[in-house]
Amino acid sequence: MAASDDSDDDPDMGDLIDELEAIGERADDPELSERMREAIELAVEVQEEPAVFGRVIHGYDRADAAESLLGALIFGVPMFVEGGTQEVGAFVATHPLYLVGTLVGALALSVSILYVADIQDVRIKDPIFGVIPRRLTGVLGISSLTALVVMTAWGRVSWVDPWLALCQVAVAFVPMVIGAALGDILPGS
Repeated sequence: MAASDDSDDDPDMGDLIDELEAIGERADDPELSERMREAIELAVEVQEEPAVFGRVIHGYDRADAAESLLGALIFGVPMFVEGGTQEVGAFVATHPLYLVGTLVGALALSVSILYVADIQDVRIKDPIFGVIPRRLTGVLGISSLTALVVMTAWGRVSWVDPWLALCQVAVAFVPMVIGAALGDILPGS
């Protein structure tokens, strides 16, 4: 088996899956590659146990989307009722580079939570166009759409000035994307 990054860690199911994937990538025989893929899927199913932490998280389905929505709302509702969101949005509206920084920061936070922080073993499965992770797309999309809809429905933004409204929605989006990412991966589905 391949050595892990940290020799003090005991091997786990994630290490087994990594090893099977590495072997499958080197297989020249299509039948062997298919059997390796089936073995990986079996290992992933075996890994799914009642524990919340330590699971291999793969795919992105309706349950994950619902968890993202719940996390986004838990973190977002305080932003909807707090006047500071409008004040910060107004400031960002007068500094367009800060809006870019805000959105890039939100993207970096979500990628960090999902794939870098190692809270869970999150695998990218069937990326969109072979590159864009479905989980990341779901977390970002759900957070931004929820911020837009709720802030509009609750009268927290006025679309008379679309630039200002967009900046205010972007400010609410930042904590919502954190909540959506955490809400999605913490249950471990």
